[in-house]
Amino acid sequence: MNCDRRKPGRGEVTVLVGAQWGDEGKGKVIDILTEDVQYVVRYQGGNNAGHTVVIGDDSYVLHLIPSGILHEGKICVIGHGVVIDPKALIDEIELLKSKGISFDGRLKISGKAHVIFPYHCKLDELREVKKKGRIGTTKKGIGPCYADKVSRAGIRIADLFDREYLKKRLELNIDEKNAILRNLYKTPGFSAGEIFQEYVKYADRLKEHVCDTTLLLNEALRNGSSILFEGAQGTFLDVDYGTYPFVTSSNATAGGACTGAGIGPSRIDRVLGVVKAYTTRVGEGPFPTEFGETLMEKIRTKGGEFGSTTGRARRCGWFDSVLVRNSVDINGIDSVIITKLDVLDELETIKICTAYRYKGALYQSIPGNPGFLEDCEPVYEEHPGWKKDTSEITLHRELPQNARKYLARVKELIGTDIILVSVGKSRKQTLVYE
Repeated sequence: MNCDRRKPGRGEVTVLVGAQWGDEGKGKVIDILTEDVQYVVRYQGGNNAGHTVVIGDDSYVLHLIPSGILHEGKICVIGHGVVIDPKALIDEIELLKSKGISFDGRLKISGKAHVIFPYHCKLDELREVKKKGRIGTTKKGIGPCYADKVSRAGIRIADLFDREYLKKRLELNIDEKNAILRNLYKTPGFSAGEIFQEYVKYADRLKEHVCDTTLLLNEALRNGSSILFEGAQGTFLDVDYGTYPFVTSSNATAGGACTGAGIGPSRIDRVLGVVKAYTTRVGEGPFPTEFGETLMEKIRTKGGEFGSTTGRARRCGWFDSVLVRNSVDINGIDSVIITKLDVLDELETIKICTAYRYKGALYQSIPGNPGFLEDCEPVYEEHPGWKKDTSEITLHRELPQNARKYLARVKELIGTDIILVSVGKSRKQTLVYE
């Protein structure tokens, strides 16, 4: 399906972001958009993300490798804004190879990407258990790895190939981490020698994929290639713009594509947002439009709302236009893709949150006040449901009238165009919005 608005012969840079709390269905959308690009780039996050793509009877869950790897001939890049667990990456490569996916020089990894070590995962786990107010981390070591990066104690992919340098950095880091583990958490530490030997082997396995990806991508742009940047998680899990502190540890918004891949902001031609026809979030944190228990279970079951990385049940709620409208502004979203419209097929009445009421005042934005989202009251408008199966519909005009009205109202409230609507998991269950 061609959604591209490029002029013939001109390459284009597209950034695709989740416009809610993640899990919006970005994997499927990336898979569709990859048809029109030569490069697909992951620019932030780690293996705490999960993009699911369904092709025929096969389902692929990708945690680190861009979804474009499923398209023959596309170059997939893991940028330096990503934090990489080498074992998880190697396992993912081998799994895809076992399913017949050819790499053949198609996976490129930035030497400047930071590396996740076992002590990162352990600290992640222990901090989550010890906290009185849990964040809901995946315990994959993502936060502690980014913390080391910012505190200038991190170890990068390129460092794995200089054994003397790697050994020194590991010894310094593990001395510090072991002191924390033994004294604060009363748990055994790690052996620098054992981790060194393990990671040297990983380096040998990954060496063929490592290069200067900033140079690679900018050369590609100069040569007229089109590039798709894929974000992990969603806007309101962004460390700066999300519902802090219930956020991830990187910039999941569109600006992260520049800092996490090494391309200038003037290179970006369009930003696309992916939005569910309702709202979900995984883990802890405020959620103003969250359903009650009965409807929660119904939508969760019909929508398959379980995390592709952890298997955790997602919390579900009504569409929050305040949230998405803010996301449009933060990311500079030009148009959106609506996913999982079919999940609402059986509902008699459907609500949309149009504002928040807090201490007697109405809000159309999300201030940073502590407790605002926890204590605000969503203001809803109600729409009649369509009570008809939409999963086999392929044309916008064939959608039930009430479904078309619902989409038109969403478009009006969020203040940007809709270009695609998804009504199922497969590539074919996608229609162009008219």
